[in-house]
Amino acid sequence: MATDSANTPTRNTRPPLAQAAFGVGVVVQDGEGRILLGRHRDGTWELPGGKVDPTRESVAAAAARELREETGLRVPEEDVDVFAMLHDVVGGINRISMAALVRVEAADPRVTEPHLISAWRWTVPEDLPGPLFDPSAQILAAWRPDLAIGHPAAHLLRIASPQAQT
Repeated sequence: MATDSANTPTRNTRPPLAQAAFGVGVVVQDGEGRILLGRHRDGTWELPGGKVDPTRESVAAAAARELREETGLRVPEEDVDVFAMLHDVVGGINRISMAALVRVEAADPRVTEPHLISAWRWTVPEDLPGPLFDPSAQILAAWRPDLAIGHPAAHLLRIASPQAQT
């Protein structure tokens, strides 16, 4: 450990190497109770979502942005309910996945990134297609543990819903 002239320890001023991937997955539920899943080009089914840039947006803002970019659906940031954080490790990198819920009465999602998603489909949660993208499976299991969705192990931290606090 480096010391200054008074023999007191000094802290390293260099930023740490990147150790984590930070993302959000959005459970979009319609008025019929169905959820929105996209068919990824690799064959898995996934929730809308993506990376969070904490230097310019909140998790809820990232969820609303990713939903708009991927499906064309627009929801106000204040309508996004962030309900859980999941943590696992993939390839030596910590993966932090925030779980968000958005409720819409009705919506017609569009494929806006055809190089990634070939189709969006409204699905009854009790009849999910497979295989699911691992972070999406983890988020869906946190949202509805009663569905007994298989997924890789992850640490789960539940976040109190703003509606539950009122």
